[in-house]
Amino acid sequence: MLTLVWPKLVSFEGSAGRSARVTERNISTLKSAYWVVMAGGLLEPVLYLFSIGVGVGALIGDLELPGGRLVGYTEFVAPAMLAASAMSGALAETTFNFFGKMKFMRLYDGILATPIQPFEIALGELVWAMIRGSVYSAAFLVIMVVMDLTTPLRALAAFPATVLVGFAFGALGMTVSTLIRSWQDFDLIGAGQFALFLFSGTFVPAESYPPALRWLVEVSPLYRSVDLIRGISLGWVGWAQVVDVLFLLALLGVGLSVSGHRMGKLLCK
Repeated sequence: MLTLVWPKLVSFEGSAGRSARVTERNISTLKSAYWVVMAGGLLEPVLYLFSIGVGVGALIGDLELPGGRLVGYTEFVAPAMLAASAMSGALAETTFNFFGKMKFMRLYDGILATPIQPFEIALGELVWAMIRGSVYSAAFLVIMVVMDLTTPLRALAAFPATVLVGFAFGALGMTVSTLIRSWQDFDLIGAGQFALFLFSGTFVPAESYPPALRWLVEVSPLYRSVDLIRGISLGWVGWAQVVDVLFLLALLGVGLSVSGHRMGKLLCK
């Protein structure tokens, strides 16, 4: 009996293929209006970059970081806007859209009538969310290079980091979506996302916060994302960025595992 079940359990190719069908379904249902929504998601961090990074940055000038390193304020803010853009793109797909498909459209009930399993649905939706997040990230990196805020080689190195950020936040978003009860709970998600945006070393170094609050800032997932991308963008890669990668990989693994398990409980009753 074990020999009959074992190939099915470890058949990564089959599981990956079924997850890809979920991603393919999302791509096939795209409409022209969806691209307008995506453009709006990219526009927000770009506006922040120009209003705060460039506008306020002209008043602030250079910013002194730990170790006495000086960096232009726009160069300091731009990687944070990139990380926030990757976060927003992933969360948009894995919270509001994912919740609607699962709880109201009942889309996944029909999918589960096929050989596709809950974990494979979660993985397919996560890949689709990451496609959207990658479009945001690539466009923003082009803007950074054009504005001479980073070099083309550093931008290429930063792109995989933004993909990791999107995957991690996508997994987190799906986990949250399996826990919330109604549309009203999205107010809490929006408030939490905005708090992360403001207090994750986005506009000021984490060292600027009081010691009692600094540790809260440094354990937030967006701070780890900002620190990773900022280090790559400015060419200051060290052990801190290794910690950032491990943190985001752990968040991805836990989020995907929990969301797949929760979907199984909710959909396979």
